[in-house]
Amino acid sequence: MIELIHLVKHFGELVAVNDISLTVARGEFFAVLGPNAAGKTTTIKILAGLVNPTSGSAHVAGFNVQTQPLEARRRLAYVPDFPFLYEKLTPWEFFRFTGQIFHMEDTRIQSAARGLIDRFSLEPYVNKPIEGLSHGTRQRVAIVSALLHDPEVFVIDEPMVGLDPHHARVVKDVLKERSREGMTVFVSTHQLSVAEEMADRVGVMSQGRLEQLAAPADLYANPATPFVAEFVGLNNKVPAEVSGGRARLLGTSVPALDGSISEGPGLAMVRPESVTVSADPAGTSTISSVAFLGPISRVYCTSQDGSVISAQMASSQARGFAPGASVSVGVEPTGVLVVTGDDPA
Repeated sequence: MIELIHLVKHFGELVAVNDISLTVARGEFFAVLGPNAAGKTTTIKILAGLVNPTSGSAHVAGFNVQTQPLEARRRLAYVPDFPFLYEKLTPWEFFRFTGQIFHMEDTRIQSAARGLIDRFSLEPYVNKPIEGLSHGTRQRVAIVSALLHDPEVFVIDEPMVGLDPHHARVVKDVLKERSREGMTVFVSTHQLSVAEEMADRVGVMSQGRLEQLAAPADLYANPATPFVAEFVGLNNKVPAEVSGGRARLLGTSVPALDGSISEGPGLAMVRPESVTVSADPAGTSTISSVAFLGPISRVYCTSQDGSVISAQMASSQARGFAPGASVSVGVEPTGVLVVTGDDPA
């Protein structure tokens, strides 16, 4: 339903999109994830036909966005992070305007809009000028207008910008429902939690490159690069020794993931939830602090060399650890990514 083929975009000497190839299937919920300036918005604007690529091509429902723009746009809906709306119109007038662009009959516009207006709690605002509405309400108006014509492909940049928690939940639910009905959803976000909760598959971007494509859980279990490991929160860097495809760290031997150094010393990227902590009067680490975060807590342990390792666990378990207590720190026997000690990630 979406196909990007060796997509490249230069702005002068800046390479905003660097040779991205990607296919997103019909009904798939896909999230592109990355920090600011990763190239996410430029990729989306190329897909929406607002920016021409320097080379490569983008396709929507089999139509080339650059050479068959009308056919592609008939099947596409696009909501930017700060959508443009005609401020002198009311939401109802804007919905009719949008529907007419897609050659919808008034009865169909009325029918499609009514259900969405109720779902997005827009009834109190439909006859008020858009210029007087809050940013979050405008965002909901933009999303409703984009869904009116039942697009085959729905593209949205930073969907939760300006939304309160209730309406953020509504957006997530509606987009997931539509994707299950066959609509392809392409979401750009810098929020890992959004991608984790909503997406079937995630693409992680950095400096215009697509670093990894994977299911959300696989980003944690099998990060492809040090950047991905750091970005998804693998924030413990533990000295490790790699030999024969295995890494030895914290007294435990575990598999070294693809992308790790082949042999020798390095730093293992270890998730806090993969760190084990056990009370041990003879242990070589001590509890430095405990951060209670609701049902989940972080326990910080200081080793003899002064390095700090964080462990994530249930708060009921964390309550058993007090600052200053001696503990043994280990790691679950799952795979880790091991990078060189001077790796910038």
